[in-house]
Amino acid sequence: MTSIAIIGAGPGLGLAVARRFGREGFSVALIARSRDNLDRLTAELRESGVTAAGFTADVRDPASLSNALAQAGPVEVLQYSPRPAREFMLPVLDTTAGDLIGPIETSVYGPVTAVHQVLPGMRALGRGTIVLVNGASAVRPRAAVTGTSVAFAAESAYAEMLHDALRPEGIHVAQVIIPRGIGGGEPSHEPGVLADLVWAQHVGRGEFRTFAAPLD
Repeated sequence: MTSIAIIGAGPGLGLAVARRFGREGFSVALIARSRDNLDRLTAELRESGVTAAGFTADVRDPASLSNALAQAGPVEVLQYSPRPAREFMLPVLDTTAGDLIGPIETSVYGPVTAVHQVLPGMRALGRGTIVLVNGASAVRPRAAVTGTSVAFAAESAYAEMLHDALRPEGIHVAQVIIPRGIGGGEPSHEPGVLADLVWAQHVGRGEFRTFAAPLD
């Protein structure tokens, strides 16, 4: 049984993606900071017949993230979608160099660490999918959320270079942009619909960047 690892797993998109891939026969590795959160999510998945396990890690701690992914075993699909902290979203004139450390650790060092951990297993399988989930500031910077705008732009650049470098090996790298956040009453932004979009990236192996909905 192949597996999907979801970094930043929560009760919204993370759980919906886990269910979607679970229905297709994937085992699920959920990675998040809170053990209580992981226990609740894995119990819910197991009750619905999905093989699931939870592993604690902080994406800002490379050693803990690498260890969690190593425990998850061979990973065919990696979703990187940790929720940015509120303190990352300061106005541009209030943002200091120190304020950018957290966003960069989360959105650059974290993905790089995760990719290097799972890539050998994907190469051994001869296939794989890496999906990075971002908000609209990844492609349209906003002065009101400077940390995520800067860090998401760097994450986007890294992911696009990965897409080009790994495509010849049968490993697909995709970025899913979700404008205006998850839910909010927009049908296209509901977790189940977004999970279908992530599944489509895995099976369709299309373009690098996909939008859940048009930007405003």
